[in-house]
Amino acid sequence: MKKSDTGTFMNLLEKYFTVQLPVMAKASGNTVKSYKYAFRLLFRFMNEVKGVPADHMTFECLDHDTLAEFFKWLMTERKCSKSTAKQRLSVLSAFGDYAQDRNLEAACVFKNGINKIAKSSFKKVGHRPRAVLTRDEVEILLMTPDTATEIGFRDLTVLSVLYTSGARAQEICDLKVKDVQFSSDGRAALTLTVKGGKIRQVKISPEAASLLKKYIDHRKISNQPQRHVFSSQTHEQMSISCVEALFRKYITSAKEKQPLLFQKSNYSPHSMRHSTATHMLEAGLPMAAVKEFLGHASIVSTQIYAELSQQKVDDYLLKWNERCFPNDQTEMMSSVNANGMPAFLT
Repeated sequence: MKKSDTGTFMNLLEKYFTVQLPVMAKASGNTVKSYKYAFRLLFRFMNEVKGVPADHMTFECLDHDTLAEFFKWLMTERKCSKSTAKQRLSVLSAFGDYAQDRNLEAACVFKNGINKIAKSSFKKVGHRPRAVLTRDEVEILLMTPDTATEIGFRDLTVLSVLYTSGARAQEICDLKVKDVQFSSDGRAALTLTVKGGKIRQVKISPEAASLLKKYIDHRKISNQPQRHVFSSQTHEQMSISCVEALFRKYITSAKEKQPLLFQKSNYSPHSMRHSTATHMLEAGLPMAAVKEFLGHASIVSTQIYAELSQQKVDDYLLKWNERCFPNDQTEMMSSVNANGMPAFLT
């Protein structure tokens, strides 16, 4: 392999992660982390399966056959679902576009291989529909935590704030005491840090604000502005995985109590955000207002909830028809670490 080829691949890859994504594209930290993980898997595959260490990686060795073997390895050895493998493919494809713009000749083998795999292996992969809770399901879910316990009190507060603010799980985890302003009308304004480091402010209901104030006072952190509002049993700041775990716990518990409800298979904390948006549109709020409340950059992102809302209307109509008319019939080139992984990917 030519040394210049090796330098070209690694040089472009490091520029992609240190300049293009965080600076030029203003990608969020979570996005960069996800992209890095996809490439760490690729480096691991090349080293362990193909015997190619990181400092010998070139565009030329990443041809169609090698990449196809990599995606097969992801799904068989790593047990990735087809949709997860498709996400990894999208990451490699985005880098391929970036690399081709800077070195067309070197990157074309890599990009062509990605394109062929996308056409042959992943064209039928679809997205699961979003899991939206009904108003009754939200009410039942909020009645599930045992507020007589420390954890139950925290969890009810998390669930309530998730729903009334339309916040993402990461925004809840990042929320600090200084980001909460209580007003004389009983409501509270939350300053949320959204994707890309942008800031949005939302007001939550008096009921949720009262619960949040009681929780902050209970923790005795109201005059500690830099403290995170929500913590886990082991860390000062709650993690996304902790939010996901508590959400699964209460969805499971609620379903046991109401087996005819909670019929979707893919509930997550983000379901609360989907539910908030859908319920706002069903209540007649203008789409532009919902867009600003959710912090969407484009109203196109908000329009999906209008479709979900119409689906809900269709569900109601179907039930009405069935009841009333019965029928019987989702300088770059860093050093390589001891584990064989480029430093900029760790």
